[in-house]
Amino acid sequence: MKRMTVIEYDNSPVRRQDRLLEGTRALELLHGGEYGFLALGGGGGYGVPVNYAAEDDRIYIHCAPQGEKLRRIAREAEACFCVVGRTAPQPARFTTEYESIMAFGPVAVVTEDEERRHALALIVGKYAPAHAEQGMEYAQRSFARTVVLRLDVRRMTGKCKKLDR
Repeated sequence: MKRMTVIEYDNSPVRRQDRLLEGTRALELLHGGEYGFLALGGGGGYGVPVNYAAEDDRIYIHCAPQGEKLRRIAREAEACFCVVGRTAPQPARFTTEYESIMAFGPVAVVTEDEERRHALALIVGKYAPAHAEQGMEYAQRSFARTVVLRLDVRRMTGKCKKLDR
């Protein structure tokens, strides 16, 4: 199921060009982030923190078969996905060191069972690698009531702030 990554890494809209996150680090952050924040339109802004797994130019998220995410996606497929990496507040300097990425693209419900299982295996592998077998047994038992979403990343941008010590 390997695909060629076709993500456009475009930092041109970033106002502070001195704070650009290197493309390689942006991909590391996307793939290794603890959680992401999915922002959807479709009737006003809506955002929700989610567990996810990224592979190539796809971000997979699981959810229940009903809910606000699915209602929003049915009205508007375009989404924004944000991952925040390391942060370090610097109170004496009135600032914060940080790194973050934002990915943009359409999000859709995955209908093919093989891709759904693959996505769930990626999520289990990311969050419970020492329990992969049990995790996949659990995923199989919950398969009929688990929806998998796929965000096809078309464009990504990254930003960071690093302070001299």
